[in-house]
Amino acid sequence: MNPAPNSARYDRMPYRLCGRSGLKLPRLSLGLWHNFGDATPFELQRDMVRTAFDLGLTHFDLANNYGPPAGSSEANFGRILRSDLKAHRDEVIVSTKAGWEMWPGPYGQGGGSRKHVLASLEQSLRRLGIDHVDIFYSHRYDADTPLEETATALATAVRQGKALYVGLSSYSAGKTAEMARLLREQRVPCLIHQPSYNMFNRWIEKGLLDTLAAEGIGCITFTALAQGLLTDKYLGGIPQDSRVNRPGGSSLSRAHLSDANLEKVRALNEIAKERGQSLAQMALAWVLRDPRVTSTLIGASSADQIRENVIALDRLEFSADELAAIDRHAQEGGVDLWRSPSTDQRV
Repeated sequence: MNPAPNSARYDRMPYRLCGRSGLKLPRLSLGLWHNFGDATPFELQRDMVRTAFDLGLTHFDLANNYGPPAGSSEANFGRILRSDLKAHRDEVIVSTKAGWEMWPGPYGQGGGSRKHVLASLEQSLRRLGIDHVDIFYSHRYDADTPLEETATALATAVRQGKALYVGLSSYSAGKTAEMARLLREQRVPCLIHQPSYNMFNRWIEKGLLDTLAAEGIGCITFTALAQGLLTDKYLGGIPQDSRVNRPGGSSLSRAHLSDANLEKVRALNEIAKERGQSLAQMALAWVLRDPRVTSTLIGASSADQIRENVIALDRLEFSADELAAIDRHAQEGGVDLWRSPSTDQRV
């Protein structure tokens, strides 16, 4: 018999309204990009999901291509949802996405076509074992598909009852505003945008955050820890269990671990210690410092890591001096893997 969830799970986690909607999201959400594929023991995955829920992380973020292999994160989370959270489905937010390569042939190569988007959603629902997701994203801007087609496909998902809300990921400020207008015309508002954002990748500060505020769209950032770079893990070199040495670990390359980046990491680590935080905790708090950021996604390889990340919420405030000190080192680090779609380029 499974133990009951923590009865105090909502006491500590702060929640924030997402844009101009009535939906509240936890300040930290659990991303299932890595460590929820078939390469990770299922019981470890289950422990992480249960721990997150017990700590008030009610939002679980997926995509059809998460794994490895692609699709396995959704299938594994679906198992956990049925075995551990079935009675609590209405207490959680489940999101997924479509847009990157997923199956052979011209219709499975990703993008924003109606065929790909709606077929992807059907496949995701089957893997998850549920009849709808709470948030369904266009995972990337597709320069080869008219935005009207993608917007209509997203609106169709809502009208069919297969998604409650829709969102965008890695769209530029200009394309975000255009998509928001197209969705309004469909009477399906754009709820949320999911961009990459961290101390070494600050592109959303150059227009996207202003656009989201003007459009009433929420923001949930990912890669707050720069694929693990903004932790204490690499201060002494590359450990054997690093993501760069594991299947599906291509999101962090050895080029990201340059001497220049590691020098900045060490300097930021000293600031974190002065604040009484780990570097990872400070990096999460720094992303959340902007009131336009609704939530940020955390990845995890253990339940203990989730517990450590939640401690970041105990100190979200920064003094002006701390922010100025961070700014001296929080500079472009060449870690943005999503630059092409977010600058309207073909992938």
